[in-house]
Amino acid sequence: MLSRDYVGLNCSIARTLEVLGDRWTLLVIRNALFKGTRRFEDFVDELGVARNVLSDRLRRLTDHGVLTAVVYQDRPVRHEYQVTPKGRELTPILAALTEWGDRHYAPNGPPRLLVHEQCGGHVHVSLNCETCARDVEAATVRSRPGPGADAA
Repeated sequence: MLSRDYVGLNCSIARTLEVLGDRWTLLVIRNALFKGTRRFEDFVDELGVARNVLSDRLRRLTDHGVLTAVVYQDRPVRHEYQVTPKGRELTPILAALTEWGDRHYAPNGPPRLLVHEQCGGHVHVSLNCETCARDVEAATVRSRPGPGADAA
């Protein structure tokens, strides 16, 4: 189902970019996750994205199981796009992009805040080690071959 742009690269980031690697896709997911946007017309209105581009991105996200399309009207047939559990797993990724953008490209402060629904506290992304359970500084993270490194 992935295209041929990253053929030969045994890399999870490259494979992920095949699904998520353009600005409209990430903005569609952002709106679905953080703003609760569900309907085609609402995505068009909120994002200003061309209808054909949005159709393509929604189709790709449903094909990959990030969103699911649920019919809410029969004549004409219209769908509501709901975030799947697989799509919810993108929350920390979008939160990290948001934090980075707020820190480097929001001179007047964050345009939107990510908050914990139950208490209203601000949400922050952190790295931690699964072995020692400590928070990890970004400068101490390295990559090494994993079990799929030699997979064709």
